[in-house]
Amino acid sequence: MSDVGTVVGGGTPSKKVPDYWNGNIPWLSPKDLSNHPRVFTSHGENCITQDGLDNSSTKLLPQNTVLFSSRAPIGYLSIASNQIATNQGFESVVPNKDYPFWFVYELLKSETPKIISEASGSTFKEISGGRLKQHEVSVPMSTDVMKYNSVFLPLFDKIRQSEEEIDELSQIKSALLNKLF
Repeated sequence: MSDVGTVVGGGTPSKKVPDYWNGNIPWLSPKDLSNHPRVFTSHGENCITQDGLDNSSTKLLPQNTVLFSSRAPIGYLSIASNQIATNQGFESVVPNKDYPFWFVYELLKSETPKIISEASGSTFKEISGGRLKQHEVSVPMSTDVMKYNSVFLPLFDKIRQSEEEIDELSQIKSALLNKLF
């Protein structure tokens, strides 16, 4: 996997420090992806502050990072719509310039059963960042992948646009229902 992107783990700012929470940096846990399974994710239930980011092991991931839950459970998958941070339940992949985000997303989706079989742990299965980096994948040459970019990138852009429209319509629905009831 390290040939197609950089694997980045997450972290959680201390919940004992209120100044680390309720900021403007979206922060995800695997639960957020289970509650809202979408191809693209812009935020979760919680946000952190810059101090929370600076004083924890979480990292600010760039847009189009492929978010991959590495435990509890393994295999929730989404693409970051914007900069985002994750908890330690993620080993996300920042695609390198030779492999577009849609390819890394589809690759991880197809590799998830194999990744789960490589996981370890007695209480619950987990795949470590080091193990995910070493996970063997068979990939075409990046030049071959890029030939398909003109086909797949517009499809993923349409998915992103559709999910944004669904969110807007859901907000309108909620507002109307609140006025009625």
